Amino acid sequence: MKDKIRIANAGGFWGDDLGVLRRQLEGGDVDYISSDFLAEVTMSILRKQQLKNESLGYVTDFVDQIVDVADLMKEKGVRMITNAGGINPIGCARKILTELKKKGISIKIAVVEGDNIIERIDEFYPSKANFKNMDTGDEFKDIFENIQSANIYLGVPPLLKALESGADLILAGRVTDTSVTMAPMIYELGWKLDDWDKLAAGLVAGHIIECGAQSTGGNFTDWQKVKRWDNMGYPIVEMNKNGEFTVYKHENTGGLISIDTIREQLVYEMGNPAQYISPDVVADFSQLVLEKQGENRVLVKNAKGHPSTPYLKVSMAFEDGYKATSSIVISGGKVLIKAQEFEKIFWERLKHTYLKKNTEFVGYNACHQHLAEDIDPNEILLRLSVYDTDVSKIKDFSMSIAPLILSGPPGVAVTGGRARMQQVITYWPTLIPKTCISSIVYVLNEDGEIKETSEIPSVLGNEQEIAATQSSNSYQENVKKKKGVKMCAVPFREICLARSGDKGDTVNIGVLARSKAVYEFLKTELTSERITDMFFGLSKGKVTRFEIDNLLALNFLLDEALDGGGTKSLMIDAQGKTFASALLNQEVVVPEEVLGTILSD
Repeated sequence: MKDKIRIANAGGFWGDDLGVLRRQLEGGDVDYISSDFLAEVTMSILRKQQLKNESLGYVTDFVDQIVDVADLMKEKGVRMITNAGGINPIGCARKILTELKKKGISIKIAVVEGDNIIERIDEFYPSKANFKNMDTGDEFKDIFENIQSANIYLGVPPLLKALESGADLILAGRVTDTSVTMAPMIYELGWKLDDWDKLAAGLVAGHIIECGAQSTGGNFTDWQKVKRWDNMGYPIVEMNKNGEFTVYKHENTGGLISIDTIREQLVYEMGNPAQYISPDVVADFSQLVLEKQGENRVLVKNAKGHPSTPYLKVSMAFEDGYKATSSIVISGGKVLIKAQEFEKIFWERLKHTYLKKNTEFVGYNACHQHLAEDIDPNEILLRLSVYDTDVSKIKDFSMSIAPLILSGPPGVAVTGGRARMQQVITYWPTLIPKTCISSIVYVLNEDGEIKETSEIPSVLGNEQEIAATQSSNSYQENVKKKKGVKMCAVPFREICLARSGDKGDTVNIGVLARSKAVYEFLKTELTSERITDMFFGLSKGKVTRFEIDNLLALNFLLDEALDGGGTKSLMIDAQGKTFASALLNQEVVVPEEVLGTILSD
């Protein structure tokens, strides 16, 4: 194991500086390079592209980037991890290998898949996940028919497996922004998967560098302190085995790294600073210590972490109506009054009522509205937009801007033709239990053929927990392999009995199978992880399972489940009597052949 590792960032979004990958390789010594391309809106764009051309669905710009520097990467022994694979990482890998073969260059690529569940929605909903909107609480049934994409935010487990393959390039789909930086740290520094403080340090480091130059002076409030904007330096993390790390950039590059640039990036997209949730760890940012180490070098230490949640986030997108935008430039004296008159004329002529409409005066107050300074501009870009589910209303809108040019006040400049109607794809964030998801790592040869395949569970933890998850997954896979096996969703009460009680702050739930076949099924399906997922929020501690073969029974102990237990508890059910009923009401997908073994009274 190494004592420290250097990971450089080479981009924070699709559209970032394409030259930075080469600059990071040429500017100094690094061990790994990571880059993040996939914002939520990017996934929607990739899906649209793939619907037009099934061979696409990945970040095409990255192909050019990696082909340009692949020989330099191999020469310097630098490995790269990125999520540029989008929704078609295999396609991306094969395109890269094809282009490299033309140049006589050979690299080893490992591909991570398993995040794309668009074809598996029926498998999970409603029996295993309700897919409610995390932000609004809206029900999934309302948008179910319009779903276009659904991608899990995978964590580090499949990336670790890919690293074990020795691949030069690990190409993933939708993994978290921080995972591509965390995985090499865990792999090279020998961190344990339940060393929460070190995992939290890795997450913090990944969060700092995931947005590229945004931590090296980009978007910085005190932008005047940035002396050079040319040859912009991108961030590099040097992580020590103990979880302390330094953020720096290559010498003689533009930008700025200071305690303040790092502080600003730390609060970027921040919710509760004590609970920054990822698939791998829940990080506490509230105790971090930042120290200046020298020019453009900041030390970060004292990261604290907590066990990850039993869920993975799902980024979904669904068709949600149409929109269009039109604009014209208005110039001359009293331009604001003139623009306001144009706005009035336009909407009065159009007559339609839209679900949403908007007018913006670009050059006056479009960004800041009433907070903008009161100025008298010489020209304004009048920007008019609509949204609706009625296509005919959108078409009428798109044809209504041109007549204003000759039949309104003077001083108008044309900025384009008719407005183009766009399909609106709306983001839908939701959750799925980790135990539902496993990912796959493929290793490709230089001809793009798959030569190795590994299935990886999404649960981080000790070996027993992972083994239990793999057992559950393999059971389901065995069921799938049996041709003609029919599955049926039923409440647990149809296949088992249950009773629950208390012992201090611990609830026990005894589950008794209604047949031997049901018992064998329960041993693989009703794992500790499944109970943890089921009682998430009620049970705050460890869940332990015991098998009682002679009684065809499983007994579960749920620690910290009764608010302290006894008279201390403020829960209405301080003795846990209702936990069994809660379990029995949940649904489970069972092979019909197993149901057939239950004898009726």
